[in-house]
Amino acid sequence: MLDHDRLDRVKAWQQRYVDQRKYAGSSVLINKGGKEAFFHATGLRNIEEGLPFTRDTLVRIYSMTKPVTSLAIMMLLEKGLFHLDAPVSDFIPEFTDMQALVPGATAIDQVEPSRAPTLHELLTHTSGLSYPFNPGVLPAAMEEQQLMFKPGQGKLEKMAAELAAYPLAFQPGTRWEYSVSIDVLGRVVEVVSGKTLGDFFETEIFAPLGMTETAFRVPRGTGDRFASLYTPLAGDAMALNSTKTGGETLRLTDLHGGSPFETTEMMSGGGGLVGTIDDYMKFSEMLRRRGAHKDGYLISPKTADFMMRNHLPGDIASMGPQSFAEQPMEGMGFGLGGAVVMDPGRARCPGSVGDFSWGGMASTFFWMDPVLDLSVVFFTQLSPSSSYPSRAELKALVHGAVI
Repeated sequence: MLDHDRLDRVKAWQQRYVDQRKYAGSSVLINKGGKEAFFHATGLRNIEEGLPFTRDTLVRIYSMTKPVTSLAIMMLLEKGLFHLDAPVSDFIPEFTDMQALVPGATAIDQVEPSRAPTLHELLTHTSGLSYPFNPGVLPAAMEEQQLMFKPGQGKLEKMAAELAAYPLAFQPGTRWEYSVSIDVLGRVVEVVSGKTLGDFFETEIFAPLGMTETAFRVPRGTGDRFASLYTPLAGDAMALNSTKTGGETLRLTDLHGGSPFETTEMMSGGGGLVGTIDDYMKFSEMLRRRGAHKDGYLISPKTADFMMRNHLPGDIASMGPQSFAEQPMEGMGFGLGGAVVMDPGRARCPGSVGDFSWGGMASTFFWMDPVLDLSVVFFTQLSPSSSYPSRAELKALVHGAVI
């Protein structure tokens, strides 16, 4: 059970982050056994207008979009429409004749022939794709061409095709590197289903779960509930590994009324959704219930179990990632769309074996603990997520309340 006096420590922790001007505001929602056990919001969603961070505040969940896209792939897999070892070139022909950088490459033209990544390699970030904020030759080229699948960058189909013109960072399956691979899978969902990714999410996932305020665009009629985005960095708020901090710890970078999230056509399956904390809890609870919702199943319990187990040969650290800062890599495996705790001791963070989790660039986080029957969602809006160790601290606080 959860001790409510100990859970009050979460409130004090949230307030401390606000008082120290680390986060403008935040909210935490905890379900135990499918029932709400704790909720608290504090601080501001919008410093400029003095608007409070409330339960119905809309936030950018960025990479917490990835588990949703991964679920969509598994829903189509259950219909027998493809298998996970299928090459992505079966669905996006531009990936047919691939190349990969040679080991130790110092220029984008130092390449060797490569096969196309499989759907499974895309799901597990072992595809050879990358992100512009990672170190290396391919990320630098992606940064130059703004290959990030960000809101306002055009349409998914065009960007996926442009990405295929670049070499992979390494031969598929040989390393783990956080990447835009789930964005590519969003395009696969479109090709296979015949629907836009937004339409597929809405009809096949959001409507059954009752997620009425989650979308790739800020839903109409939500007024000023869309939170502002802040950064402590002097430069790009998306620079995951930057150390260039400014004097202002909460520098405004995106505001309602002029945000690209209000008009975008880009349906980024890797990082484009906005939504409320209650909506994302509905998604997390579906995972905790192994695919079930009030009217049936999005995926079967067996498929849900398959998603939320480790799919790597060992932990993430054993596959040589060069850049990542959202979570531990030692003692952590990776499933389809999220991380899986293999050994809490090696991860140096309280947790249960089998915890399934992921976070977003604006410091949001969720985890589902099948052992303790818990779902936890944390919302705030500060980028990058590597700024403070809030995720490990929150896990320690919640585990400290389990008696």
